[in-house]
Amino acid sequence: MADKQHWMIGIVRIAAVLFALIACLTVLVYTPFYSKFVIFLLNRFVPVEVNTVAARSQQMAALSEHDDLEPGSDLWVARQAYLKVMQEAARKQDAASLNIIQARYDLLQSEIKRNQDHEDALQPDQQIERVLKHKKHELREELEADNTKLASEIANLDMPDNLALMDKYIHFLKTFPVDASASEVVNQQMYKELKQGNNSETRRTDATQPSAIVVLGGGLTLAPNRKDIVVNNYTRLRLEKTLELEKKNHLPIVLSGVEAPYMQVWLNQHGVSATLLENRSMNTCENSRFSSLLLQKKGGAPKVMLVTDEYHMPRTRRLFAMNGIATIPVNAPMPTSLTTWKPSVQNYDHSRRANYELLATIRDVVFGVSDCREVP
Repeated sequence: MADKQHWMIGIVRIAAVLFALIACLTVLVYTPFYSKFVIFLLNRFVPVEVNTVAARSQQMAALSEHDDLEPGSDLWVARQAYLKVMQEAARKQDAASLNIIQARYDLLQSEIKRNQDHEDALQPDQQIERVLKHKKHELREELEADNTKLASEIANLDMPDNLALMDKYIHFLKTFPVDASASEVVNQQMYKELKQGNNSETRRTDATQPSAIVVLGGGLTLAPNRKDIVVNNYTRLRLEKTLELEKKNHLPIVLSGVEAPYMQVWLNQHGVSATLLENRSMNTCENSRFSSLLLQKKGGAPKVMLVTDEYHMPRTRRLFAMNGIATIPVNAPMPTSLTTWKPSVQNYDHSRRANYELLATIRDVVFGVSDCREVP
């Protein structure tokens, strides 16, 4: 009988301890301390080292909002060469040099496009050897007829690989003679911006500087009329933070997530244009993967300013790093703010968000991401 009572007392003690722990945990999640502790753990232990292999597709940092340049194409390589030469000239603060480089780049682009038009015009039913010989002969005749140094320079641009081609483009951008009138393409305002370090084109060639602002969608909701779809409070606060960044940095803005078109509308209503939309991603892994593909398509961005909330940030930074992009975290506020004790429901909102990101991060690190498509 005594043994049975002793066993029952043990069960009661264990139940009491468990109840006390659950009660303490329940109280804790309604305080500001729990979510802060989770943020500390995530920032301390989630790795954000950039995958060096994936980073090769972004390392040239030749981001352009307006051009869909296929990585590895002649125009893509020419843009890398142009931005590299512009960066060197900007350090010397020589306005005349910058004007001339711009004029040379315009000539280079025109000639590359003209050569591509010749290539596209060739008959597809000819044998490959015959096509190549015919194209080479046709280009040589046309270039000789032009009898200009521009033609002879471009004619010698063979393409054994991108590095060799870039070297030749760099040589062209540094040495090809242009008229003084042509060098007026770049005005004194550009020179002033370069001196102040505000010119985004040349700054993007520096891998230590951000090349874009990437904003992750946080969801959509119905407008007050219960008919129109608009951004929810999570997304709105991220966009408000983006407005602050855009005023200070003047960088291209990438909107990521199925919310992107609605985010673009919101920014347009507030006087900011965002033309880079990644509107296929359905989760954070796809946000990072599809955004990195978009940035690569636009020329490359080894580092970006990343806008999301502080709970989402560590996991998102890790995923962007795995896709070859370093991130500068810019935390957007939550729809509710932490309080000291009351109203405690606001603290619970933060604790719930912290729990979700903690579990999602553990899942990603331990088991990997299984619901992430490879391509949009």
